[in-house]
Amino acid sequence: MGCLRRASVDMLVAMTESQGPMADRPTASTASAAAVPEPAWAQEIIDDLTRLVAVPSIGAQAEHADDLARSASLVAELLSQAGCPEVQVLDDCSAPAVLGRYPAPPGAPTVCLYAHHDVQPVDLADWRTPPFQLTRVGERLYGRGAADDKGGLAAHLACLRRLGPNPPVGLTVFIEGEEEVGSPHVDQFLARYREQLRADVYVIADADNWDVGYPALTTSLRGVCLALVEVATLDHAVHSGQFGGVLPDALTTLCHLLASLHAPDGSVAVAGLEARTSFAVDYPDDRFRTEAGLLPGVAYLGQGSLADRLWAGPAITVIALDAPSLEQASNTLLPRARALVSLRVPPGLKADQALAQLTDHLQTHAPWGAQVQVTPAAAGDPAQIAVDGPFAQTALAAWGEAFGQTPALIGQGGSIPLVNQLSSVYPEASLIVSAVGDPDSRMHGANESVHFGDLIRSVEAEVAFIRRLGDAAQG
Repeated sequence: MGCLRRASVDMLVAMTESQGPMADRPTASTASAAAVPEPAWAQEIIDDLTRLVAVPSIGAQAEHADDLARSASLVAELLSQAGCPEVQVLDDCSAPAVLGRYPAPPGAPTVCLYAHHDVQPVDLADWRTPPFQLTRVGERLYGRGAADDKGGLAAHLACLRRLGPNPPVGLTVFIEGEEEVGSPHVDQFLARYREQLRADVYVIADADNWDVGYPALTTSLRGVCLALVEVATLDHAVHSGQFGGVLPDALTTLCHLLASLHAPDGSVAVAGLEARTSFAVDYPDDRFRTEAGLLPGVAYLGQGSLADRLWAGPAITVIALDAPSLEQASNTLLPRARALVSLRVPPGLKADQALAQLTDHLQTHAPWGAQVQVTPAAAGDPAQIAVDGPFAQTALAAWGEAFGQTPALIGQGGSIPLVNQLSSVYPEASLIVSAVGDPDSRMHGANESVHFGDLIRSVEAEVAFIRRLGDAAQG
C-alpha cells in the first residue's frame, strides 16, 4: 500500500458518503490464528518470495533504478515459469511494469490480478533480520516487500500455478512498478494500455486483513498528498549569542507553524479537514495499542472511535525536516528551514481541495511575520469501493471458504492510487481490494512480515474465486 515519497523534495510527484452499514465485525478474541496445514505447493511460494525480496526494488531512490528494472525482469520470468502465455515488461511511460495475459474462454469473464513489485526504503539499524533476505521465524516470513506487495505478487503466482495453463476465465496480471511513489504515471499507462488491461473484475491484493486468520475486503481508502513548507526569517545566518532573544530563527519558527496543524487534543486543526463518513466498527483499544507499539503513557490523537479516526478522518504528519544534523549543529540562528508534510485525505473530500486547505493554513499561521512558501504536490483522491454485485458476492464466498469465516468489510487508512483510476477508466468493472498482510505486518516499517498461513489461505481464496466464476460462466 502506497504513499507519496521521494529521495529529494524536488522530485515530488502525485500520488463520498459512507458505504452504509458494515458487516458484523470481530474482536481480537474471535479472530482465528490456528496453524494452517502447508500443502505440497507451499514451498513454491517461499521460493518465489525469496527471489523477489532479494531484489531491493526501491522506487523512491534513484540509485535503485537498475534494481527496479531487474525486479521487473524477474517478475516476467516468474510469470512465464508459472505458465502465463503472454508476458511483457513495459517501461515506455512509467517505471517498469509487467503485464501478463491469458485469453478468456468463450463466454467467460476476464479477471485482472494486481500487485506491485516496488518497495519502500529501509533503515538497516531497525531490522532484526536482513531486509532483503527472506527469513522465516515461526509462522511469519520477514523481508522488505514480504507483505507490501511482493507477498501479493507471490500469491498471484501460486494461484496461476494452481489453475494450470487453461484457466476457466480470462486472466490479466498487472504488476506495477511505481505504486510506492504514488503511481505518478498511471493515467498515461492506462491510456496507452487501456484495452490490454480491460477486465470485468480487478483483484487488488494490496491491503490488510482484519487479523491473522480473519480475512477482510476493503471498502474505503484515504487519499494522500504532500506539501513542502519553507520558512524564512533572515537573509543570512547570524550568531545566536549576538542576535538571539531578538531575532526569530527559521527552525524554531517552523516548529511553531507545524505545531499549529493540531489542536491540543491532537486532532487536525486545519479548517475544513474533518471526517465525512463513519464506520460502525469496534476496534478494541488493547489490541490496537499492541499492534501499533504505542509506548506506555502515550495518548491517542483526536476524538471519536478508533475506526473513524483511522479510516474516516484526516491525518497530518511531518515526515521529513530539512535542518542541520546534530553533528553539524552550531550556535547559529538559521535563516531558512523546510519540512515535508503528509496529509491523509478523508473519504468524501477531494484531495485538491484538502491540499488547498492545508496550504492556506500554513500560509496564514506563520508566527512573528515569517515568510512562508508552500509547494504542493499533486494529490491522490480517497476512494470508496462498493462490495455488491455478483463478483463481490463470489469474492465473499471464496474468501470465506478459504479462511473459514466471512470476510470483514473494513476501511484502510492508507492509499492505493490505482483504485480511483481503474474506477474512472472502467466504470462498469468491479473492484475487489483483498489482502495478504495483517495488522502486525508492519508495512513501510522495519521488520515487515507476512503470516505464511494467511498467504496460503489467500492463494486458496483466489483460486476458489476464479473457479467459481468459471463455473458460473459455464452455466
